[in-house]
Amino acid sequence: MKKILFSLLALLSTSLTAQTEVTEYQPGITEDGITYFLPSTALRFTITATCTTYTPGEYCRYAQRYLRLKEVPQTAFKVWKITGVKATPFGIADKKQAYSIKLKNKTLAPLVSLSADGRLLSVNGNVEVTEDILPSARVIADTTKFLNPTDYKTEEILAAGSIAKMAELTANEIYDIRENRSLLTKGQADFMPKDGQQLKLMLNQLDTQENALLQLFRGTKKTDTHVFTLDYVPDSETKGEILFRFSKHLGLVKNDNVAGEPYTIEVKDLKALPNVETISKPKDKKVEDLRYTVPGKGEIILRHNGQEVYKSTLPMAQFGRVEHLGGDLFNKKSTTRVYLSPSTGAITKIEGE
Repeated sequence: MKKILFSLLALLSTSLTAQTEVTEYQPGITEDGITYFLPSTALRFTITATCTTYTPGEYCRYAQRYLRLKEVPQTAFKVWKITGVKATPFGIADKKQAYSIKLKNKTLAPLVSLSADGRLLSVNGNVEVTEDILPSARVIADTTKFLNPTDYKTEEILAAGSIAKMAELTANEIYDIRENRSLLTKGQADFMPKDGQQLKLMLNQLDTQENALLQLFRGTKKTDTHVFTLDYVPDSETKGEILFRFSKHLGLVKNDNVAGEPYTIEVKDLKALPNVETISKPKDKKVEDLRYTVPGKGEIILRHNGQEVYKSTLPMAQFGRVEHLGGDLFNKKSTTRVYLSPSTGAITKIEGE
């Protein structure tokens, strides 16, 4: 069974550490040797969605009657929509891939670097902790500022005795604004501007007045952008597993909430590594050297209603194999520096002096 770590609310979700923490001493390093883990490749899914909030206008019930505006909503509502999905690989310690090496050298700290969860990152080299920065959950608020329609109501509108009468007078004011704009553009207004700049200013003022008063009928919309994060650790191939559910009314919901439509994940081992011959060794001979991963390739597919919404091919430790590198690296006289990928356990660089 796969492990799914679910982050539901963008504001309340806590993301995993964005970068690998390395210190001079970590559990796993002793005077006698080093115990370390190879990584398992996890996936940080980033789901970007918009949430549009509609607020009805004060005169929304009269939009059709006085302004011929059709299908104007009468109540407030929210509409959610997914705009993007992305997967970012990162590493976690695979507790099934634990290895120990006994060292003659008692001065161990300068020789190896381990991550906080025990993954081996380097031998005889210093790791710069600047990679694997993971996306985090956040909300990007819509900062649109709306006009205050009350500032543009005439004295007659404010003095009206009912909402219906106020709506009628407001509609008449909107028609007057449109007529004045038409007369200005045709050059038929009683008070024509002196130049083009003044004409532009007058037209802008009329547009502002109309938009403010139209809010009373049409209402307003604001669209916030929400970024959700969800961590997934595939330990084998899978198909049709529900990764998350999404509702156009509620946004991202729990997997057991049928109000949301399911988004399913498929993970395929592409069998990218060639077959190799294994040479059997005596069982009583313990190989004490560096273990690293030759990662395979995994294909990640996310579907909604049978349609692909995301597809990617990534190197994955789970679909690779473990190899050996000479134990002389763990020697005080060794000057060879080896660096391993924190997400796959592959050797990324070997340097010698």
